[in-house]
Amino acid sequence: MTGGYPLLVADLIGVAVFAASGASAGVAKRLDLFGVAFVGFAAALGGGILRDVVIGATPPLAFADWRYAVTAVAAAVVVFWLHPALHRVRRTVLTLDAAGLGLFTVTGTLKAIEAGVPAVGACLVGMLTAIGGGLTRDLLTGEIPVVLQREIYAIVALGGAVVVAVLHRIGQAGVIPLAVAAVVMTVVRLIALRRRWSAPVAVP
Repeated sequence: MTGGYPLLVADLIGVAVFAASGASAGVAKRLDLFGVAFVGFAAALGGGILRDVVIGATPPLAFADWRYAVTAVAAAVVVFWLHPALHRVRRTVLTLDAAGLGLFTVTGTLKAIEAGVPAVGACLVGMLTAIGGGLTRDLLTGEIPVVLQREIYAIVALGGAVVVAVLHRIGQAGVIPLAVAAVVMTVVRLIALRRRWSAPVAVP
């Protein structure tokens, strides 16, 4: 999974789940159809746009490849129309967000490596790709960004990016190892939420 079609598929799946996460947040804030679609689009593609700008891939894929925008908007619209069937919207948002975190960490780190970014920089790019969409979603819906709070979020992305970089270095960046890495990141994020793991904060 070092490039080509498998990476594209993984990227589009990440776009869809983050768009659904953003759209669910928009539904919870009672936005109209355009608002829900816009938040979904921004949540899905914000991190990827940041990644492409950092690695010098211009114009960003969000604007250069129609499949990204269409996937994001389509996923958001589906969530808008089907939201009555989505019980416990907040739980849905958090689950989708965790899945997007894992997928975008993998694809962001790989794309940075393939662009010639050194391993440490590629890990940072992978983390930024993963947290950029959630950061944008939270800002647009008037929430304090999760990444700035005590919850284990960016740490999971950074740790996962390191794993991806190591797998690539030892020649194990195949579909299965990377899929496992994405699933592990998703599970760790969900466990952290359930058990309320948090990073230390400054004492006033």
